[in-house]
Amino acid sequence: MHEIINSEVEGKFILVLGGTGKTGRRIVDQIKEKGLPVRIGSRSANPGFDWYDQSTWAKVIEDVSTVYISFYPDLAVPGAPEAIQAFTDLAVNSGIKKIVLLSGRGEEEAQRCEQIVQNSGVKWTIVRASWFAQNFSEAFMRDLILSGTLALPAGDVKEPFIDADDIADVAVAALSEEGHEAQLYEITGPRLMTFTEAVDEISKGAGIEVDYIQIPAQVFSDEMAAQGVPSEYIDLVNYLFTTVLDGRNSYICDGVQRALGREPRDFSEYVKIAASEGAWVIEEEASD
Repeated sequence: MHEIINSEVEGKFILVLGGTGKTGRRIVDQIKEKGLPVRIGSRSANPGFDWYDQSTWAKVIEDVSTVYISFYPDLAVPGAPEAIQAFTDLAVNSGIKKIVLLSGRGEEEAQRCEQIVQNSGVKWTIVRASWFAQNFSEAFMRDLILSGTLALPAGDVKEPFIDADDIADVAVAALSEEGHEAQLYEITGPRLMTFTEAVDEISKGAGIEVDYIQIPAQVFSDEMAAQGVPSEYIDLVNYLFTTVLDGRNSYICDGVQRALGREPRDFSEYVKIAASEGAWVIEEEASD
């Protein structure tokens, strides 16, 4: 319903920070399909971009009109608001006209970052997303699922898992079209599910045997530490499971409908597509 291409994009790059991540690579592909100039912001790109090395920032925002901000590893980590403030200030001073921020639901730190972007003085859109469905197939949970047991410190709290393709669709619309300025799109999937229910659907849809087990947060932390996971990442994951996933987000929002004029994809559709693409096939089997 917002089909007018943003004139500010013409002749300038759309910068996608985190352009090789879950949402970023999907956004990059769509922008290329539209025939618009896009620049990937990542440590492996040229020019490279690193959130923790401000000397890499100026080069990547040259000739950029619009930027998609996805902060790594999450807006909830210490120092994220300061980094968002510093980057936003530099971007605005460099002539960027619009910022689209990927944010998280129920995170106080993320909402601080939202306010920074909203107060930047340029056009903005906030995409505040629920838990990604793709965390089951494109993140550490995939390996646990393939082991036959997904053990996490999450109980019977229901979450409206959102498909990363929906996130990308909303972000691309905000980046490339008119009509999404000053909008906070809180986007969720169409139904609430527990982790047990999600794993059951994956088990049936992928034709594999998977059990979900709730474990204490300390046990989960100890297991991750034993596998060499950095302490700051362990702290983040525990925060997301024990604080954010406490029921505060157990409701459905209409951000996808408002941004795109359609319903969000159901978790069952995500499972069907992911399974058909071999998401839960052990790599050795896939190569046979």
